[in-house]
Amino acid sequence: MPFTDTGLLGLDPRWSTTVEVASNAACEPVRGRLRRWHVLDNISVLEAEGKQPVGTILAVHGNPTWSYLWRDVITAATEAEHPWRVVAVDHLDMGFSERTGLNRRYEDRIQDLSDLTAALGLDDEDRVVTLAHDWGGLISMGWAELHPRAHAGIIMTNTAVHHDPATGPIPAPLRLALAPAVHGSLTSKSKAFLNVSVTLVDSGIPEEIQDAFEAPYATAERRQGIRNFVADIPAFEGHPSNSRYERTAAWVATATVPALLLWGTKDPVFKEQYLQDLMQRLPQATVHRYEGANHLLPQDRSVQEPIMRWLTETFVDDTTHRQQHQAARPGGTSDPLPADFKPFHTGLSERAAQQAHAWEVATADMGPATNNNEPAVKKRLSWTELDQRVNSIASGLLNVGVRPGDRINLMVPPGTDLTTMIYACFRIGAVIVVADTGLGAKGLSRALKGASPKWLVGIPRALAAAKAFGWPGTRISVTGMDPVRAKALGVEHTVPELAKSQPIPFPELDPEADAAVLFTSGSTGPAKGVVYTQRQMAAMRDAVAAVCGLRPGTGLVAAFAPFALLAPAMGAASVTPDMDVTKPRTLTARALADAAGAIEATSVFASPAAIVNILATQGELSEHQRQALGNVKLMLSAGAPLPPTLLEDLQDLLPNAVLHTPYGMTECLPLTDVDLPTIREAAVDAQPQDTESGLHGSPRVEGAGSGVCVGTPVPGATIRIRPLDHDGVPAGDLTEEPGVLGEIVAQAPHMKDRYDNLWITENESTRVAGWHSTSDVGHFDAKGRLWVEGRLSHVLHTAAGVVAPVAAEHAAGDVPGIGRTAIVGVGRKGAQVPVAVCETQPASRSVGLARPALAAKVRAAVVEATGLDLAAVLVLRAHPTDVRHNSKIDRTLLAEWAESALGGGKIKNP
Repeated sequence: MPFTDTGLLGLDPRWSTTVEVASNAACEPVRGRLRRWHVLDNISVLEAEGKQPVGTILAVHGNPTWSYLWRDVITAATEAEHPWRVVAVDHLDMGFSERTGLNRRYEDRIQDLSDLTAALGLDDEDRVVTLAHDWGGLISMGWAELHPRAHAGIIMTNTAVHHDPATGPIPAPLRLALAPAVHGSLTSKSKAFLNVSVTLVDSGIPEEIQDAFEAPYATAERRQGIRNFVADIPAFEGHPSNSRYERTAAWVATATVPALLLWGTKDPVFKEQYLQDLMQRLPQATVHRYEGANHLLPQDRSVQEPIMRWLTETFVDDTTHRQQHQAARPGGTSDPLPADFKPFHTGLSERAAQQAHAWEVATADMGPATNNNEPAVKKRLSWTELDQRVNSIASGLLNVGVRPGDRINLMVPPGTDLTTMIYACFRIGAVIVVADTGLGAKGLSRALKGASPKWLVGIPRALAAAKAFGWPGTRISVTGMDPVRAKALGVEHTVPELAKSQPIPFPELDPEADAAVLFTSGSTGPAKGVVYTQRQMAAMRDAVAAVCGLRPGTGLVAAFAPFALLAPAMGAASVTPDMDVTKPRTLTARALADAAGAIEATSVFASPAAIVNILATQGELSEHQRQALGNVKLMLSAGAPLPPTLLEDLQDLLPNAVLHTPYGMTECLPLTDVDLPTIREAAVDAQPQDTESGLHGSPRVEGAGSGVCVGTPVPGATIRIRPLDHDGVPAGDLTEEPGVLGEIVAQAPHMKDRYDNLWITENESTRVAGWHSTSDVGHFDAKGRLWVEGRLSHVLHTAAGVVAPVAAEHAAGDVPGIGRTAIVGVGRKGAQVPVAVCETQPASRSVGLARPALAAKVRAAVVEATGLDLAAVLVLRAHPTDVRHNSKIDRTLLAEWAESALGGGKIKNP
């Protein structure tokens, strides 16, 4: 059946062509017989438009799709500033190519493709980039092996080139399709295999697109190629295609051409193990994992834009985006890095070497108070003990096979055990992988499988979860374990065993090698792995030391896990209070005071959510506990902007402490710092009579009416604003001009190196080369202080211009009876109206419009503080998701809920 349907959505009929090609495949009874191929080829369009292609993309589909899969790539390649020719093939017996009636095996497919490219003249080119999906990956790599002069690059989406039997059988869907009892019924006699395969799309597939994918396969006869393709899967060693398949897989590991791997993480067939295999074989590959995308990735996500961007960077530009970014950031090629690199763990080593202080506590863990209400210290280590234990465990790790660069997933609660493991890893150059258990089992699985650590160190509960959810890594138990349980959990080593090792020489650290993969909270999308090098971790240590004043002889209560881990690097003692660190609101005032008293702490670091509960439980404090808090000289909080009213209440509880609220994020912490006196001063400076600046002609009031003041950059950090245009998009030159609302961008020596296997996300975050785009919005005041006004995705697009939400939210939250508030935009962009969605105190029993009296108070407070006139005030029992602070509320869901509630829809708590 020749291709005649030119009405398929997205397919330009000018691309469609047929080619008669002599077949040299071994399966042919008569060599040289002409076979009719259908291909999509944009060369005639390019020539008609006078465009010279950079090279040729040879696009190879899998089973049971056809060249239609690549229609968007062909469009993008044709319209690009630097266009490419695309030759998208339909395999013989597939798509609209000829049905030969022969059982074509893997080696036949390679020969078929070679016959076609020879007929099209592609073998004579020197810039052919293969693009493949599904079994097209193996076929295209078999072709590439035979055409080294022409082959210039690799692009793959959800495929596999090898299966390791040690990892288990081939994926269940393929085993089912291969089962003799149902093989023919599923693949050719019915459309079952076809229907399922082309609907493996997380975003859903329109009916007309599904029909287009199925158009070449209307009858059982036309589906015979699907059946044969499945049967040719080399599922066992004696399979006829196995030896050629093994040869191709081995060759891929020798390929040195540039490579791009784009992957849908929800693929039930080509799972994470196949991506990891490809990454090991192609270490030069650029990788992006599309969280949530399914098997049919080119249909599920718009892969054409990143493909064209990568092609341009690789074959047109002199440098890649990453190279431009690295050159422009602090310490880039134009600004040589300082030679005096001090490894992250240096402070611990130096402190332990001071024998006069060997008895001092380095790190301690608190437990629940005893029966007589006395604080309980579960575990403590002196500096000498900590240093010796770190050295022994580091030696033990080396002895069991851990090497510099190996990733080690640490599933250990914050405290002495985690501190010890982290410093042992840093000593030997292993890369720590840290993900918050607050992500939940699903989020942790997604994060850890993406990071693919080689080792996993965990408490028994974490090891049980690792076995249940298939988390990667050789298992090491933090605690001793009996042989039966160790076998059941797959544990091969224990930390107590490692700690018995005699110290051995440690490898020399490379300052530019990876040191850590720290996962974000996952509250603004899937958690992202943030990669830091050894040098960047050392720079983070120095930045925190400068802000916190931590130094030898000081003590820190760390209710925020990262700071507990940083303290020993600065020679400062640390104690972890009795709390669930994944749930900051579990920290009580008593637990904080007990921890402070245990090491005579002078500093405290706690998250905003923890502070809220500390203040709520302060009535339970004894006089002795209040005295312990009275010894605190410095209180720090980060993670979200804190309203001044909350800080004032905290100052009453900690009368001798200077309150600081450094601003930063997992990608760069800290960025700025500010104390309470400065916040007070900024609020006075920003009264309405002092400022008449505006955005898009709209009056603005700085100060309490324009967000939260987070102060000035910390030493080494630089902050700028990228102004928002009328559509709320960051655009234009970076500025320090006061009163300009825009995205906050930053650079610092302790800024992340990159996002892990998220090439597209990394490019977006570094769209201004040398800078990290934070996705927060804010402005500078006249004295150069930064004010944070919300997230870029949370701004409202009103008829009067762009409105940031934080100031109005804080104003509403100050109204008696109102708790956390989110200001969301209802309506279409450019005409949105502001709506306040509030929690109440106590929690409201009903949801929907607030009582008129309460709504009036909220409206008045917001107008007075910001000039923003709310269209409505809604109340609910609780904001969606288990949030840690106001910036983590799911505002997209809230906006949809508010629009439905105001539109007369069924009202229930979102």
